[in-house]
Amino acid sequence: MSNKKKVKGRQSAFSADEIKQALQKLGYQKVKVEPVLLDFKIKPPFESIMMFINLSAFMLKEKMTYDKILEMLADEESNPVLKDTLKNIQNELKKGREGEEVFKQYEHVFGKFPAYMLGLATKSGNMAEVYEATAKFMERDMEYRKSLKQAIMSPAFTVFAMVLAVLYYLITIFPTTAKMFIRFGLDVPPMTRGTLIFSDFMAVHWWWIMLIIFVPPIIVYFYFRSDVGQVARDKMLINLPVLGPLMHKSSIEIFFRVFAAIYSGAENNIETLRASAEACRNKYMEKGVKEIAIPMMLKEGAALVPALQASGVFNRTTLNRLRSGTETGNVVSSAEQIAKFYEQETTYKMQSLIMSIQSLIGAFIGIVITALTVVSSEVAMISPKTPGM
Repeated sequence: MSNKKKVKGRQSAFSADEIKQALQKLGYQKVKVEPVLLDFKIKPPFESIMMFINLSAFMLKEKMTYDKILEMLADEESNPVLKDTLKNIQNELKKGREGEEVFKQYEHVFGKFPAYMLGLATKSGNMAEVYEATAKFMERDMEYRKSLKQAIMSPAFTVFAMVLAVLYYLITIFPTTAKMFIRFGLDVPPMTRGTLIFSDFMAVHWWWIMLIIFVPPIIVYFYFRSDVGQVARDKMLINLPVLGPLMHKSSIEIFFRVFAAIYSGAENNIETLRASAEACRNKYMEKGVKEIAIPMMLKEGAALVPALQASGVFNRTTLNRLRSGTETGNVVSSAEQIAKFYEQETTYKMQSLIMSIQSLIGAFIGIVITALTVVSSEVAMISPKTPGM
């Protein structure tokens, strides 16, 4: 009708004809479909996904229907990608599609494991519990990554930057001052002379020194991105002194937190173990579970605890506690106890370790600066000889 207002909107579809046909069925006569030229879809921030999961868990406990929850949260969501995703999920679930299949389509939005858990929740008898477990997993996973960065990555970058700064000082800044005294025929002290020899050596051979500094990390970086490299990296990390056991226990905590969350909702133990292994953020542990424990259970009919013990990636305390749970029929309870115990232990010890590492880095920087100060002050003490002496 000519007196009708124009209605504009956006809709995702495989083709323009699909949108035209759908709108015509709704009664629209004049339809114009144009492609969006610049349609950047950036993954929603971690905080937005966490908020969606936590609010969903809260409203599920308030006995609200899941359809209403999706509708409300989609209306309130400010991130366009997550907003469209929630609307699409709501529509597809209304059509009768399986929740696991629907959420799997949006792994790129939620992440692989959260999408799996949210899909599993749709057929679970207690959706609120699964959503709460998913939120807790994401929170602990974020803390794990943050702790790893604070304990390893940040100190490594600090030391690396310090080494580059010292090399620049020794090669460029220090010789400019010290060699001025040599040009005037003045004797230089032993430390200054030794530093100049080192500086001249670095200035001549700087190119292969830079290769030694930069090439190995680049090679290691690309190796660690490969499947074999990821397994080797994670095995090396959990075998590190002091830090390794904490990282190992953090991965065990995440493994059993996920195990406890999906054990009752999954179709079998194999699915539970596979999902838990993929979630634990350690490729070495994942490989042990998938390539040793699961095949033992499938081919040899091994029980849960002997199969996990054969994988060689779980410590004695974990296996003993899980064995007690299987004997009493409280596997889920035992898994939850293991997760909570290691959460408390690793949180406290990791913070103490990070503080110790930061203190060591501070001491290292102090020693380097002191050494440079001593060498530089020696230059300042050079004085010309008194005439006649």
